[in-house]
Amino acid sequence: MLLATDLDGTFLGGSMESRLRLYRLIKQEKDIQLAFVTGRGLESVIPLLNDPLVPRPNYIIADVGATVVNGYSLDSIEPLQGEIEAKWPSVYPIRQQLLEISNLVYQEVPQQRRCSFYYDKEVDMAAIHTVADNYACDVITSVDKYLDILPKGVNKGSTLRALIQTLGIADEDVLVAGDTLNDLSLYEVGLKGVVVGQAEPALIKQTAELSQVYQAEEPGAGGILEAIAHFETLKKYYPNPKGKKPASRKKSSNQLVVVYHRLPFEQQVFNGKTVRVPPKSPNGIIPSLLGLFEKGRSGLWIGEEELQEDMPEVPNQLIDEARYPNLVASTISLPKEDIDQFYRVFSKEAFWPTIFSFVDKAKFNHGDWEHYLKINRLFAERIAREADPDALIWIHEYNLWMVPAYLKALRPDLKIGFFHHTSFPAADIFNILPWRKEIIGSLLLCDFISFHIPRYVENFIDVLRSHTPFKVLKRINAAKQFLTYSCALGLDQMTKIIEVDGRQIRLGAQPVGVNMEKIERILSTADIRSKISEIKTHKQVMDRKTILSVERLDYVKGPLEKIQAFGAFLDEYPEFREKVELINICTPPSKGMSIYDDIRDDVHRAVGEINGKYSTMDWVPIQYFYRALPFEEVVSLYGTSDIAWITPLRDGLNLVAKEYIAVQGILEGDGALVLSEFAGASVELPYAILTNPYDPKSMKEGLLKALLMPEEERTVRVNRSYDQVKYYDIHYWGRDFVKELERATVR
Repeated sequence: MLLATDLDGTFLGGSMESRLRLYRLIKQEKDIQLAFVTGRGLESVIPLLNDPLVPRPNYIIADVGATVVNGYSLDSIEPLQGEIEAKWPSVYPIRQQLLEISNLVYQEVPQQRRCSFYYDKEVDMAAIHTVADNYACDVITSVDKYLDILPKGVNKGSTLRALIQTLGIADEDVLVAGDTLNDLSLYEVGLKGVVVGQAEPALIKQTAELSQVYQAEEPGAGGILEAIAHFETLKKYYPNPKGKKPASRKKSSNQLVVVYHRLPFEQQVFNGKTVRVPPKSPNGIIPSLLGLFEKGRSGLWIGEEELQEDMPEVPNQLIDEARYPNLVASTISLPKEDIDQFYRVFSKEAFWPTIFSFVDKAKFNHGDWEHYLKINRLFAERIAREADPDALIWIHEYNLWMVPAYLKALRPDLKIGFFHHTSFPAADIFNILPWRKEIIGSLLLCDFISFHIPRYVENFIDVLRSHTPFKVLKRINAAKQFLTYSCALGLDQMTKIIEVDGRQIRLGAQPVGVNMEKIERILSTADIRSKISEIKTHKQVMDRKTILSVERLDYVKGPLEKIQAFGAFLDEYPEFREKVELINICTPPSKGMSIYDDIRDDVHRAVGEINGKYSTMDWVPIQYFYRALPFEEVVSLYGTSDIAWITPLRDGLNLVAKEYIAVQGILEGDGALVLSEFAGASVELPYAILTNPYDPKSMKEGLLKALLMPEEERTVRVNRSYDQVKYYDIHYWGRDFVKELERATVR
C-alpha cells in the first residue's frame, strides 16, 4: 500500500491520539509506503524528517506537485523532475505581472517551480488567469486564501500518477488523502481517496460524486485510519471488527495537557554527551501525573528544557511508548540565560518571597516582568498549537500565572485548570505585587483553580474582593478532610464556585499526596529492610534517639531557626545531651541562586557553633548533610528516626511530613511528628504535634513532648495519621483534579 497524503490538516491534523495510531501503523507495517504530497516547499518539509514521532516518507511531492524527490536521500526522481522542469517558464516575469494585480500578495516562503500568493475575494481572477495562460500555466486555489501558479498540467495528482507508474504500483494499492481544494487533483486521477473530516467545503462538494472517494467524519489522521478500515483492499492493514465506520468523536476531548516548567525527564552528561534520563526527584508529582496516562489516555506534557549545543532540538517526542503509548512531551527549549532570568532570578526574587509573606526580601524588576510575559506567551502558543479541540489543560505553579491570559484568546475551546504547589498569601501581602491586576485577570480566565488547603482558597477570594465584583454560588464545609478551628491555618468553610462576568469558576483544595507505591516498593527491598534493622539495633545499644529534619535550603523553611532552637533545647535540658542527635539534611538550591548564600552561611555557622560547644568524643549533636541524598537513603532515615522535626516558617504543603508518616505506618512504627502549624500539611494531620516555628519556646516544648510521649500514644497517632496519608495519596490528588476540571463549564 502507498499512502499519498497532504500534510497540514491531513497527515499532521486530527487528534494527537489519532496521529500516533496512524504513525505507529506506518512504522510497524513494512508493506505500507508513505508519500508526502504537499503545497509546502521542500525546505519546509525537511524539519519533519527529523521529528521522531513522524514516520519518514519514502517519497516527497512538494511545491503543489512541482517537486518530486526520494524521501530518504532527497535526490530528485528522474525523469519525472526533468519533465516538470522543462514545462516551467521563468518565474520573474510572471511574478512581476501578477504583483501589479490588487489584493494579491506574494508568499515569502521557499518556492521552486511555482509562484505562490495570498489572495482575497476582491481579487481579479480573470486577470490572473490571463497572465497564467500567457505563460502556459494553471491557477490552483484553496480555502479562499492561497493561490499557486504552476506549469500547465503539473499538480499534485499528475505528479503522483507519474510517480506510481514509474514505481509500478497498482492503483488499487494507493490511497490519497487531503483536506483543501488544492488537493482536488489527487482525486481526479482515478485513485482511491479520502477527504478527511473538517475539510474545506469546496473540496467536499467537488468530490461528493466520485465513487472511489470516501468522505470521512474524523479529521486529519483519524480520517485516514477511517478510510483504511473502509476500503476492502486496504482494511487488512487496519481492520475494523464491526465492519462499520467509526462513530464520530464526542465534542469533549479525552486529551489531557500537562503544563509544567519541569519535564518528566532530566538532562545528564555521559561521556561528554547530553542525554535525557528519568528525573531523580523523590517527590511523587511527576510519577503521579504520568500515571494518569498509563491506560492509554491521550496527552501532552509541555515543559521547558535548557537548550544544549550537542543535543538537537526535538519539540515533540514520546516519553515511554510502552507505558504511555499516547503521551507526547512537547519541549520548549530555552537558552540557559532565559531560564535563569525567568526562574532562578525573577520568580525567586519577586514571586517566591511574596507568596510566602517575606515581603522584605521581594525585589520587583519591570524588565524581568516583560521577560516573564514572553516565556508565558511561549507556553501559551505551544499549547494553542498542539492541543486537541476541547482538551483539558492543567497548568502548574506561579511560574506560569500569565499563560491563561494568552491561551484563552488563542483557544477559547479549551478547559483550563490551574494548580498552585505553593501557598497563596493573604490580600494585603499579594497586593504588593506591581502586576497583581494582570495576574488575577489571567487566573480568572481559568475554569478551575486549585490550591493545597482551604485557607489558600479563601486568601484568593479575599484578593478577588479587592479587584473585581463576583458572586459566590457555592460554599462547602472543610471538615471532611481538613482541620477547622484547631490550628493556625484552619477554617470551617471554603468557597467552591464563583461567578465573574457571567462565567462560573470552580475552586478546589487538593493537597498533594504521597507516592505510596514508590515508598512501599523501596521498603520491600531486602537491602533497605536490612539497613533499617541494623540502624535500629545500633541505636538500642547506644540508647540514643534520632531527630530527623529534611528540607531544601530556603529561608521559608526556617533552617536557621530550627538549628538555634535545638541549641537552646540542649542548653535548657542538659539531661538529653548524648541521648539525642539531630540528623539535618539540607538540600542545596539550584545553581545560580545567590539569594540563598546568606542563609546557607548562617546555617553552616550555627551548626558549627553548636557542635563545637556540645560535642564529646562519642557524640556529635547535629549530623549535618548539605547535599541531596538518594530517596532510598531518606526512606531508611524515615524508618529509623524516632522523631521527624518539620518546622518551616511557611510551606505550601510539606510532603516530607507525609512521607515520614507513610514509612512509619508501613513499618508499624511509633515515630512522632512535630510539625509547623504554618505548613499546609498541618491541617491534614490532626495527630501531629503542632509547633509555632516563630516561637523558640514552642519549638522546644514540641520537641520535649515528642521525646517524652508514651509509646502507646505515639503508635495511635501514627496509625491515625497513616490512614489519612494512605487514603489521600498522590494518585487520589491527580484523579481528583482532573475530575474537578472535567466538571467545570466553559462559557
